[in-house]
Amino acid sequence: MSMDSVFVDVFFSACFWSAFFAWTVAQCTKMICGFIETKRFDFHYLVSTGGMPSAHSASVSGLATAVGLIEGFGSPVFVVSLGFALITMFDASTVRRAAGLQATLLNEIVDELFKEHHLSEHKLAELLGHTRLEVFMGATVGVFVGMIVTVRAMTMTM
Repeated sequence: MSMDSVFVDVFFSACFWSAFFAWTVAQCTKMICGFIETKRFDFHYLVSTGGMPSAHSASVSGLATAVGLIEGFGSPVFVVSLGFALITMFDASTVRRAAGLQATLLNEIVDELFKEHHLSEHKLAELLGHTRLEVFMGATVGVFVGMIVTVRAMTMTM
């Protein structure tokens, strides 16, 4: 089996497409919500972090769901993918969220200092992490997309 074959096989994997489409659905949902709020399309949402729903959570949940459906929910590879998903979602709602809150505070401090001193106007990214609700909704999107993609792939191969 050549390396090229292994690389191409990834694109025929329900696991890959479950994770990819779950991420895509989550990011597009953010863009649509932004459009409803501002009445203009902002394609920045397609690559942004933070917001509702969590695309990271959607992606890893979609992956874990597909792995569970294909390999079995008792398989070692499902346990690994579930662990990966849980760590990713925990990180999104704690460490990355805290970093975002710290960035907000630092930006406020710099704004106050800028009024009296000449400092860089460069702002830190504030929307880095997620609330628990954003993580939960992302996970829900991921599970549903993972189920749809995997069941569709399984019926096509029969």
